[in-house]
Amino acid sequence: MKRILTLLLFLIFLGSCDRNSPPPGILSEDEMVKVLIDIQLTEGIASSLPIPYDSSQALYALMEKDVFIKHAVEDSVFTKSMLFYLQDAGKMNLIYSRVIDSLTVHESIPGNEMDLF
Repeated sequence: MKRILTLLLFLIFLGSCDRNSPPPGILSEDEMVKVLIDIQLTEGIASSLPIPYDSSQALYALMEKDVFIKHAVEDSVFTKSMLFYLQDAGKMNLIYSRVIDSLTVHESIPGNEMDLF
C-alpha cells in the first residue's frame, strides 16, 4: 500500500512539472502573440473599409486565412490553442496585454507599416 501511495504521489508531482510549456499541438505564447497581432490588424482593416458588413466579414475570412499561411499555422491549431489558453484567464490576459502593447508601440511610431502578408 505504501508503494502505491508513493507511486501515486510521484505521478502527481511529475504531471505538475513543466506547466509553462504548452502541450504538443498548441502554439507557444510567443506564437500566439504574433498571430493575434496580425489577426487584430486584419480585423481592423476589414471593419474600417467602407463596404457592407457581410462583405467585410467575407473579406476578413479571406484575410484571416492569409494570416494563418503567413505564420504557417492551421486554423484548427489556432482554435485549439485559443481554447487551451482561455482555460487560464491569467495567462490569456498576459497574452492579450502583450498584443495590446505591441499594437500600441506600432501605432506610436510614425510611418511604421506592419507587414501583414
